[in-house]
Amino acid sequence: MGMSRARKEEEIVSLNQRFTNDELVVVTHYSGLTVKEITELRNELRQNGASFKVAKNRLAQRALKGTKFEGISDLFAGPTGIATSKDPVAAAKVTYEFARKNEKLVILGGGMGATVLDPKGVEALAQLPSLDEIRSKLVGLLVAAPTKLVGVLQAPARDMVGVTKAYGEKQG
Repeated sequence: MGMSRARKEEEIVSLNQRFTNDELVVVTHYSGLTVKEITELRNELRQNGASFKVAKNRLAQRALKGTKFEGISDLFAGPTGIATSKDPVAAAKVTYEFARKNEKLVILGGGMGATVLDPKGVEALAQLPSLDEIRSKLVGLLVAAPTKLVGVLQAPARDMVGVTKAYGEKQG
């Protein structure tokens, strides 16, 4: 027995909200994955601020209408799963790594904003550092500069103390 009309409308609204609010969508085929494997993928995505949803293709295509991801509607054919995230890299990174370990998950493509991505585009995006990694590197750079400056400013005083001490020992 199929979904009721009301349930289908709820699903379309839910998917539409996801497509409206998220920055990245990765479309996959998941045929052959066990429930355990899909649960593992969902958990990994959730830990990285992303999510995975198995969706009916027709409902997903209807939900895409009017969103920035409208251009990826032709990717929805066959057993389709959708990984999405607000972080423009997280869903791609986790999905790509999972697909490398499990050939049953096939990345069909995706979208980042209005840009349609092919599987190579998703892979290239997965190679980029995440937003958190970029932030931590930026903080490291901001902290390193003053630390190096203090070291440079203290060096002449340290050298002067060394010269004075050596001169004193030589005299003594």
